[in-house]
Amino acid sequence: MVYRYTAIAMSGPIHEFSHLPRKGQSSAARKRRAAKRAENAPPTVGVIYNPRSHRNRGKDLDSRVAPEVIVSQPRDRAHLPVALAQLAERGIDLLVINGGDGTVRDVLTHCDEIFGDDWPAIAVLPKGKTNALAVDLDAPQDWTLQQAIDAFENGRRIVRCPLAITSLDNPESRVLGFILGAGAFTLGTRAGQSAHKLGAFNSIAVAVTTLWGVLQILFGTRRNPWRRGVELDLRLGENRAAFQHSGKGDPARRQFLLVSTLERFPAGLKPFGALRHGIKLAVLDQLSRLATMMIPVVMLGWTSPKLRDRGFHQVSAPQFEMELGDQFILDGEAFPPGHYRVEPGPELEFVAP
Repeated sequence: MVYRYTAIAMSGPIHEFSHLPRKGQSSAARKRRAAKRAENAPPTVGVIYNPRSHRNRGKDLDSRVAPEVIVSQPRDRAHLPVALAQLAERGIDLLVINGGDGTVRDVLTHCDEIFGDDWPAIAVLPKGKTNALAVDLDAPQDWTLQQAIDAFENGRRIVRCPLAITSLDNPESRVLGFILGAGAFTLGTRAGQSAHKLGAFNSIAVAVTTLWGVLQILFGTRRNPWRRGVELDLRLGENRAAFQHSGKGDPARRQFLLVSTLERFPAGLKPFGALRHGIKLAVLDQLSRLATMMIPVVMLGWTSPKLRDRGFHQVSAPQFEMELGDQFILDGEAFPPGHYRVEPGPELEFVAP
């Protein structure tokens, strides 16, 4: 069998977003294939390869690939729409994202407009410092491109909806991702970067930063940023119902916010308790020191009817609005304070082993 392997734009770093992507930046749309893929014919595969991802550095791409594989290495984020539009024009059946959670966020955000309601199947090769989505999809750490292609025909399909975050200060801005956090979560992300420098990644990094945050909250004063939290107004559903408050601490501030549509998390964490499906929120008011000592067991799934009275909230919502006075984090990226709507994004079909 003859293998065809095409490469596009093969070098350069991907820089941080300087602002939220805007609708209308890309005019490309996916072109449907003129004919359906013939029975037993191999899929057309597009690969977005981030050479800066932690586990990709200094490593070659897989050499044994199925026919019709197009590999793109965009030089930076500005080139992502062009690279994805080229893959869309080829009518790909499978989009393989080679990178960590940040790469997934960037790719899905630009795919939102390019593919519209006609997305290909997606596979994620967990090559970043954090790979929470891959954990949810049960993708092995050593999953290869060839294995992902084989799973397109013989593996499982898992449907997930990313969070779609729209800036209400600028309604033309929208970004897709899977894990959103604010307050102590933002501080934890920064601490996680320090953990990465010390060689801790994935579940280990999550465990280390969680423990560090608990210690800061437990022993810090009200002036400690981990305990002070963030100014945050939450409004649930289309009727914008005010999110309840336990009365612990300043009602205008929340110590911690975590939002996700994922169902399994690194390190065995269960921050939403028994909730599994849809948009889920874990919110902490400004906890007492005694309640702070409960954080580790709550994060591991322990629950009680009295948790809300102590400042722990675990709820699901079809959508919500948030107005916050500090940055929030989406899949490792900091976004500016402001007024946002969070709702389900498109239903995406992920390929899993």
